[in-house]
Amino acid sequence: MNRYDSIVIGAGHNGLVCAAYLAKAGQKVLVLESGESPGGLAASREFHAGFRAPVAHSVNHFSERISRDLALESHGFKMSEELPRTVGLSRDGKHVVVKKSSVAGVSAKDADAYGDFYRLMHRFAETLQPFWLKTIPRVTLGSMADLVTFGHLGLKLRLMGRADLREFMRIAALPARDLMDEYFDSDLLKSILCWDALIGSKMAPRSPNHAVLPMLYRMAGEHRGNPGSLIAALQASASASGVEIRTGAAVARILVHADQDGLAARGVELVDGDSIEADRVVSSADPHTTFFRLAGIENLEIEFTNRIRRLRCEGYVAKLHLALDALPEFTGLDQPGGRLLIAPHMDAIEFAFDDAKYGAVSTQPVMEVVIPSLHDESLAPPGQHVLSANVMYVPYGLKSGWDDAAREALRDLAIDAIAPYAPGIRQQILHAELLTPADIERAYNVTGGHWHHTEFALDQSLMMRPTYEAAQYRTPLPNLWLCGAGSHPGGDLTGAPGHNAARAILK
Repeated sequence: MNRYDSIVIGAGHNGLVCAAYLAKAGQKVLVLESGESPGGLAASREFHAGFRAPVAHSVNHFSERISRDLALESHGFKMSEELPRTVGLSRDGKHVVVKKSSVAGVSAKDADAYGDFYRLMHRFAETLQPFWLKTIPRVTLGSMADLVTFGHLGLKLRLMGRADLREFMRIAALPARDLMDEYFDSDLLKSILCWDALIGSKMAPRSPNHAVLPMLYRMAGEHRGNPGSLIAALQASASASGVEIRTGAAVARILVHADQDGLAARGVELVDGDSIEADRVVSSADPHTTFFRLAGIENLEIEFTNRIRRLRCEGYVAKLHLALDALPEFTGLDQPGGRLLIAPHMDAIEFAFDDAKYGAVSTQPVMEVVIPSLHDESLAPPGQHVLSANVMYVPYGLKSGWDDAAREALRDLAIDAIAPYAPGIRQQILHAELLTPADIERAYNVTGGHWHHTEFALDQSLMMRPTYEAAQYRTPLPNLWLCGAGSHPGGDLTGAPGHNAARAILK
């Protein structure tokens, strides 16, 4: 039987990053992917003849260090420090436009306040940035390396100075609404600035325990690219390092055997019945899938499985894809580049969240719209385009149940929400696709259809992500490791969980 040093479950970006690092260190590595191509949520798929799009429609803060370590540029991935603008759409065409350290379309008072806000938030983001690529130790220190990590964090915080440190501690768990109201008057500016604190989560502007950490996480690095070239480069880099990647190879279960030292993961069994042995199994799947469906609760302590069961994993974002016969025209914009946000004020976000809390869909959805084919011509036929939108606050468990009629109703609501800003768009639509969180769960084997595998909130972050006893990538089941978005530092296309897991394994 062919035996491996490591088997990585899932060829999403974190699985590929982890596998590439392990192989570069001399390990014999096999990556098993249930889909027909690598990439997971970042993989482009055809949703209409000639039109392709990934669920993850942008790369905004992929790690420059990982890109350099894995020589991704030599494999075709180009990173840019030029951030796309974020446009808060207004029906009268008087949009608010944010681009890095400047803002247009607001009063002079708000423009000055934004400069102060940007400088402070980026100082905090730069302080935390090194720790997204580190294993966060348990509170009970186990080694000198743990002590050094906490000492480094403490030093970075102390170097901010007394005033900034005090402000950081004050706002760390502040609701997004409170933070925005302290700085700004413009309702539209407030709503677009709090977007990155909320996207993909089961939280709203008034929710505590959430605003600042995700915002700072997404400010880290600020290097962008497109998902298709990232996945192609990661696949090429992993293969060049000696990683074997098998697609269409769904894992049925992790093989757990007992020896004189107790239970341990010894390999995997595929859906087709084949068994493959390895010294360790590394899962980029979400924690629920890893522990309940693959490892089996009979092989884990009940207190641990209860903590995993309590993780908040219900997705709250639907995906809209439109195949368009031409580039859409948005009133008041020369070109629909960057991120276009439909969220006129924070109450609109809050009300959409309130509807979703009770299993309903808002009649006035809030969303993030991009035209990815502006930067990746391979996504659509010449002269035609793809519109991709994240529709926020769409419940995984619709009270009336998801069926074709419910999907079509939400699809039409989303298009109706876009049309006032792009009046001719209905006539340009060749095909429309709407994926609910339940659809994303089925298509990509992600529990709850949650992009981040579990909520990105203070109680599920750092040394508590996904929970203690598994927050340092090693799990309570010997030889089983985690490397997915459910581990520190979290979701988005950063590669950090895969990088950190590989480092922990190689120690």
